[in-house]
Amino acid sequence: MKKRMRIALALATLAGFAATMPADAHGIWFAQRAKQTALIYGVGADDLDMVKRLPLIKATSAYDASWQPVEATLRAAGPIVLAEAKGPAVALTAIMDNGNWTKAPDGKWHNAGRDKVPDAVRAEHTYKYAVHLTGQPTKPMPALPGHTLQLVPLEAIPTEMGKPLKLRVLFQGKPQAGVSVQRDLVTDPDQEPQKTDADGVVTVTIRNQGLNVIAATYAASPAEPKLVDHDEHLATLSFVLPHAEE
Repeated sequence: MKKRMRIALALATLAGFAATMPADAHGIWFAQRAKQTALIYGVGADDLDMVKRLPLIKATSAYDASWQPVEATLRAAGPIVLAEAKGPAVALTAIMDNGNWTKAPDGKWHNAGRDKVPDAVRAEHTYKYAVHLTGQPTKPMPALPGHTLQLVPLEAIPTEMGKPLKLRVLFQGKPQAGVSVQRDLVTDPDQEPQKTDADGVVTVTIRNQGLNVIAATYAASPAEPKLVDHDEHLATLSFVLPHAEE
């Protein structure tokens, strides 16, 4: 009985944390830079140093219109990281393990667990995932390998801003309720998040007639509870709506 009560209390605490997660968590996404596709790390207008974080990228891939894998590479090019598919592709993806982070009582963040910062007021292991649509798939998006958290469109991407888009959030390949979803991490980072329903579904309004970076954030039970309080997963789905002809 006591064990069940402890588990219930832990789950309740985790759920409460997920409901109050900050909207400014950093993510990764793909965007055009000088007519080339780059992998970005940041939030809002912050476009931070991705080159030094390149070793944290654990996997990158591309997919064709029927979601068959296509080889893809990342390479440093001056201050940015460029992505390139080795064949026809409609999607680019990346997975980043950002490691343990703790917030000390003085407000400073440290790239370490509670073993190094025992008095931390917050400790988490952060993972980032990115899926970028560059074309129109012929089949529905499946659960992608390695993407513990994933945003899946349930309908075709609209071609105009202001239109609704229904999405499902998968955690470990299954629909997940209570996930925080923001309609755009770049141009609307302080928006109050929406929550997925019991089927993991949420409908967002398309923010931009250009690049859109929808973000989902979920706090899960930690793999290393002695080092962190939770594992934070942040997934983005990005795509570009075309502008009018000049």
